[in-house]
Amino acid sequence: MHQRLTPTTATLLTLPPMMWAGNAVVGRMVSGMVPPMTLNFLRWALAFLFLLPLAGWVLRPSSGLWSHWRRFALLGLLGVGCYNALQYLALKTSTPLNVTLMASSIPVWMSGIGWLWFGQQVTYRQLIGIVLSIAGVVIVLCRGQWALLTHLRLVPGDLYMLAATFAFALYSWLLTRSREPAQWRNNWSAFLLAQVTMGLFWSGLFAAGEWTWTDAHIVWGWPLVAALLYVGAGPAVLAYCCWGLGVQRAGPTIAGFFFNLAPLFAALLSAAFLGESPQLYHGIAFLLIVGGIVVASRR
Repeated sequence: MHQRLTPTTATLLTLPPMMWAGNAVVGRMVSGMVPPMTLNFLRWALAFLFLLPLAGWVLRPSSGLWSHWRRFALLGLLGVGCYNALQYLALKTSTPLNVTLMASSIPVWMSGIGWLWFGQQVTYRQLIGIVLSIAGVVIVLCRGQWALLTHLRLVPGDLYMLAATFAFALYSWLLTRSREPAQWRNNWSAFLLAQVTMGLFWSGLFAAGEWTWTDAHIVWGWPLVAALLYVGAGPAVLAYCCWGLGVQRAGPTIAGFFFNLAPLFAALLSAAFLGESPQLYHGIAFLLIVGGIVVASRR
């Protein structure tokens, strides 16, 4: 049974969106130092090293990972290989606030994917919520100027982030189709390490393509090293740990509302470290997206 929302549980659920917002800001800060696909690969390689002492037994031949390799290869492709790589790619031409606002609409895309492919019934409230949240995304895409919709030209980052939200929504649905042993589902580090192990293949493949077909280069220095340590330990490992514990205590419905704190944190961090002040349309979009999710998730 889920517990009531205590200060400890609220803290557990607040830290992940703060770190994920920081991930977007850091990704924007180092976009000129390291290519996006390479940044994604290095992030998960560090996460792999951090997780190894916690759940190294997953790599044993008898652990069950290899008998479920197809499932974890697909989860690794969507959650490790695609989502963050596309997010870092989006940050080359879009802002952290735009990226996190569009990411906060993931629950809406999850409803659509569930209806199309997984037989989930969409209620009247969910339809209203979907319309509200999509309106919020459209405001971000047109930068708050409705006239631009008649000749809308999206920056590449907007398209990459739309693809990223689709990948993560599909990834989230596949997580519910669990076939792995029960002890994996109750052990966040083991379950994450299994995904990262397979995801490293995909992210490494994408990084290799980046170095083969573009003029990729890395500007090494302490700022980049510090950024890598942060994205590898914080958003990739610690955030998942806090999120898993918080969801177990409060339940996924309540936890989902905390996910939408990421744009707020992104606005604050962008203003502090990048000098990118939020605009009025960002606030309107945030209210529409959160309002849509609140309406859709009410019973």
